[in-house]
Amino acid sequence: MKTVQISLNSIDKVKSFVNDITKFDYDFDLVSGRYVIDAKSIMGIFSLDLSKPIDLNIHAEENVEEVLGILKPYLI
Repeated sequence: MKTVQISLNSIDKVKSFVNDITKFDYDFDLVSGRYVIDAKSIMGIFSLDLSKPIDLNIHAEENVEEVLGILKPYLI
């Protein structure tokens, strides 16, 4: 598992983020405070405080660099 910080501070960013990660079969969790939600859930993401950076847990053992390449626009 790898954890990175991301920023999803606009509606368009949230939509493109979900579209990007649904291409992968791995599990992705967003952690904000004590809340952990499925990162592939648009409704779940909008329940978080998007004004602050959010931790993204990537549950992948291989191809992590490929995932990070796709996520580059969102990384802090």
